[in-house]
Amino acid sequence: MHSAATPLTRYLAAAYALLIALACLYPLSGWRDNGLPLFDYLLAPWPKYFRIEDLILNVGGYVPLGFILVPTLARPGNGSMAIVAATVLAALLSLSVETAQNFLPTRVASNVDLGGNALGALIGAVFGSLWGHVLFNTHGRLQRWRHDRVIPGRTGDVGMILAALWLLAQFLPDSPLFSSGDLRRLLALPTPLPFDPERFVTLEATLVAANCVAIGLFARCMMRHAGGLALTALLLLGVAAKSVAAWSFLSSGTPDAWLTPGTQTGLLAGLPLLGIALLLPRILQHASAGMAMLVATTLANLIPENPYLLTSPGLFERGNFLNFHGLTQIVASLWPFVALAYLSALGLWRGEHLHEH
Repeated sequence: MHSAATPLTRYLAAAYALLIALACLYPLSGWRDNGLPLFDYLLAPWPKYFRIEDLILNVGGYVPLGFILVPTLARPGNGSMAIVAATVLAALLSLSVETAQNFLPTRVASNVDLGGNALGALIGAVFGSLWGHVLFNTHGRLQRWRHDRVIPGRTGDVGMILAALWLLAQFLPDSPLFSSGDLRRLLALPTPLPFDPERFVTLEATLVAANCVAIGLFARCMMRHAGGLALTALLLLGVAAKSVAAWSFLSSGTPDAWLTPGTQTGLLAGLPLLGIALLLPRILQHASAGMAMLVATTLANLIPENPYLLTSPGLFERGNFLNFHGLTQIVASLWPFVALAYLSALGLWRGEHLHEH
């Protein structure tokens, strides 16, 4: 390894491991003891019904974890040991999650899944030993960009992870563009308003506009200097994530299914509003980010479901797609509440920083 790992790498590894656990244990309800020995699944024979795509997804899902863990664990001269340690840690995570699935009636513990996860972690760890330092270590490309553009310390690291989680939330296919914070799905609550086409267009346009301002100012608050290119890239990545989700999971199978009349109006209003907000003093940008996020989250819990964005039920009957969809639902539901807490902490940090200087 060329240089020491950064704190951001450790936070990324911890966040990714938590996401894996949430995905594999979704829906996180119905826990019960089935009365069987916990580790019997380790000696189970090859399953009678098996899909190769499940193995591919089990391997692929752990490749990033192995890749991130190696630069986190590596020290000069111990690259091979870092590969072994990363693979063992990832396998222990998989073992813990698979064993916990014994207590969920909708999940099945599998030694094939465990083997695929360990193989994926090993593959990722090998690649991480070769190229992980290019991204994640002290003088890596990601760290150089982070040092130049993002506020220092743990506050900046957490902000980058929250921005990445916001992108993950955009993979929810049947929610409005840039939307998050809808607790109805998470808590199985009814929709408070009936669907009315004209009212829906107005609500959706307002929701999209508020989210444009909220996510743009959220990203600006954690940056050292105004970065129009970085904010534009974040919004475009959000659009790309929504397009992939629409193409993959909606019955229509069209990537632009999310581009409804309300969304078009919301973008035409929200993007200029964001441009104006970026000209405000930093303290007003910070306050506006929180206000826009509160408005967007309130609307996300009021707006009716769009009856024209129908998901493909066959996909979500498959375990790994169910895992991913459940994960995006959890992240999308909770994201703005965590982001608001982050903005509050960021405001305190800035106040203390100014007081010290």
